[in-house]
Amino acid sequence: MKEKISVFKGISLLTFFAIIILWCSLTYTGVLNKIFLPTPSSVLKAGVEMYRDGSLFTDSGVSILRVFVGWAASVLLALPLGMMSACSKTVRAIFQPIHEFARYLPVAALIPITLLYFGIGELQKYAIIFLGTYFQLVLMVSDGVSSVDKNLINAARTLGASKGQIYYKVLFPASMPSIMDSLRLTIGWAWTYLIVAEMVAANSGLGYMILKSQRYLATDRIFAGLILIGIIGLATDWLFRVATKLVVPWHEKLS
Repeated sequence: MKEKISVFKGISLLTFFAIIILWCSLTYTGVLNKIFLPTPSSVLKAGVEMYRDGSLFTDSGVSILRVFVGWAASVLLALPLGMMSACSKTVRAIFQPIHEFARYLPVAALIPITLLYFGIGELQKYAIIFLGTYFQLVLMVSDGVSSVDKNLINAARTLGASKGQIYYKVLFPASMPSIMDSLRLTIGWAWTYLIVAEMVAANSGLGYMILKSQRYLATDRIFAGLILIGIIGLATDWLFRVATKLVVPWHEKLS
């Protein structure tokens, strides 16, 4: 098993280096104009400049905070409501049509409405992230809870478990692996919606920095910002994988 994992890691590293080599060959040889695709060294230089002027940490910190607050708000509402929708036909009949309808609405189209309701402050950014993640997450949680083996629930009832005990000792633990995967996916979507919001009405954040760089054709700074977002995303994904192993150690992924 360990040998297979090492082989897969080797393939991933080879893919990464192949992309770097292709990037270098397209830029240093002059095949592509540096305005369209800057060289790796110029992107690295732009990142160092952002680090020195302090914008790297400032914009990253602002964006990370916005993502966490908006996403956490959606989690706090989606988890209980998703579980109740899976277990109660009445709750599902009330909320599922709303969720099914709202999840197809493009979040970018809601930006003018959120600007009208919340202005251009931080609350508007939180609202965009909340709207972009909540309606997807609540349905994913509901599906995860609904997929729990009914024999577990019947066994708990046979042993005299109350509804509350079934929720917290059967349904919640059994659906946690699926819920953790849903959380990991939705926080990635939160970054997408945040960048869209910061490009429309913001004076800080990574999305604002990318838009400002585009105005001055600073492609190297744009790529530096994109790479930084990717690194933050990879770090977040890794943290969720570790958290999943700690929170649900009984869950084993199929290889």
